[in-house]
Amino acid sequence: MARRPKPIPQMTVAQFEAMFPTEDACKAYLQARRWPDGVTCPRCFRRDRIRPVGTMPFKWQCYNCAPTGYRFSVIAGTIFENTNKPLREWFRVVHLMLASKKGMPALQIQRIMGFGSYETAHSMCHKIRAALIEPEAKLGGIVEVDETFIGGKNKNRHLDKRTPNTGWKGKDIVVGAVSRKGNVVARVVNNIDAETLDGFVRQAVSEKVSLIATDEHGGYAHLGKTFPHKYVRHAAGQYVDGVVHTQTIDGFWSLLKRGIMGSFHKVSRKYLPLYVAEFQFRYNNRRNPDIFGEAIAGC
Repeated sequence: MARRPKPIPQMTVAQFEAMFPTEDACKAYLQARRWPDGVTCPRCFRRDRIRPVGTMPFKWQCYNCAPTGYRFSVIAGTIFENTNKPLREWFRVVHLMLASKKGMPALQIQRIMGFGSYETAHSMCHKIRAALIEPEAKLGGIVEVDETFIGGKNKNRHLDKRTPNTGWKGKDIVVGAVSRKGNVVARVVNNIDAETLDGFVRQAVSEKVSLIATDEHGGYAHLGKTFPHKYVRHAAGQYVDGVVHTQTIDGFWSLLKRGIMGSFHKVSRKYLPLYVAEFQFRYNNRRNPDIFGEAIAGC
């Protein structure tokens, strides 16, 4: 059984170089993070009857899957499998993405890493973002729920791309819920009607929640039938009413929007859920002393 690496805070470049001087050091770290209870077959998910391949480090054979043994390596079943990039370069990209509060675009990663093409950096970043998608968890305590719209102003678009609609029409919608001093859950949705918002809240918020705080948007009006619900009237200039406000989720929206506008400049609807997952992971692990290890374990 590999010993679990000691967690450290967000790594500096010097710490990264000290921890991962070689490819084997990266493989040993991945093994310990991926299988803290012992090597597990990625095909049958069992740990018994697994034997190491003596002449090939970080490779094993599972005799549950085949009489002659199913051979697999430490990267089998991960995002690092079937790529021609060393594991150490993958670790560097993960480190760069986590160290940047507002995200790092693929073009900048290409320049820093010296990749021959933008497509390589773009593909690696998206695979890492997909691995950062967290399992659904119910939020409790005081929970704020709000929505935001991603997209430029209609007047700033080219004439052939402008729409006759105003306001949020033509923009992408992200709805989120955050518990005070806790985690955030954010999802890309198609609209902000009551049915969509109700479905999101039921998935993201525990039935035993103390309070759901929203603004006066009509899509939240029905929440009081199932949850303790109060709201503030932004249109009337009311932003705080005792413990009722949406300032925490507004802070997350600020990080997301500033990251998209300042770092990525433009995000397509197709990949927006991956970017939202990246920002959500960094926010939820902002106090995690081992955020890098948490990310590698999910890869």
